[in-house]
Amino acid sequence: MSERDDPHFDRYAGKYDDLHRDSIRASGEEPEYFAAYKADYVRRMVPDGTGRLRILDFGCGIGNGIPHMAARFPGAELTGVDVSGDSLELARAAHPQARFERIEDERLPLADASADVAVAACVFHHIPPLERAQWIAELRRVLAPGGLLFVFEHNPLNPVTQRVVAACEFDDDAILLPKAETVGLMRGAGFEGVDVDYIVFFPRVLAALRPMERHLAWLPAGAQYAVHGQVASR
Repeated sequence: MSERDDPHFDRYAGKYDDLHRDSIRASGEEPEYFAAYKADYVRRMVPDGTGRLRILDFGCGIGNGIPHMAARFPGAELTGVDVSGDSLELARAAHPQARFERIEDERLPLADASADVAVAACVFHHIPPLERAQWIAELRRVLAPGGLLFVFEHNPLNPVTQRVVAACEFDDDAILLPKAETVGLMRGAGFEGVDVDYIVFFPRVLAALRPMERHLAWLPAGAQYAVHGQVASR
């Protein structure tokens, strides 16, 4: 990534949790809620009986998603990659069950076909638009045949999301991706069966309505969306 010589999130690694908590205060939730939400989504989409999975967290930051993936995929081999060395130091200390590697050039520090599932949780809006296709292609390279990619992004059609991003200190470089851009990136990289769900509709005060969210996945009103696709099986 272009920021690898001066990683943006090195500035925020030590205070990331506090900044994230402040930015989502209106939701009534803690950051863990959103990490768990995404892990639950991935768990629902990954077929049972796939054996010991190799799961990649692209742009893992301080590793907040790792324990949630570990809980939902017991025995999985978990790897996090990021450009922020300071964030990775915190991740290694907090989550010794996972492996963490720094992205230092224009390629992921992983071999071809070395992951079964890759997750990019609110990462691509920090990547300059002209570099996004390259990183989608890199995720495609490291996924094995039949592998699945999940890209979670903020929904720019949601006005509350727009306000939250504008006010968030570590989102000062954010350029939000419309759903069509993310879908196009994945299809352009050769992913098959690309599909989209809108997610995160109700704040905590309306938590009783959350069981309805799966039935609202078509409605472009969620705070975020999830795009998923698969590498062709050989």
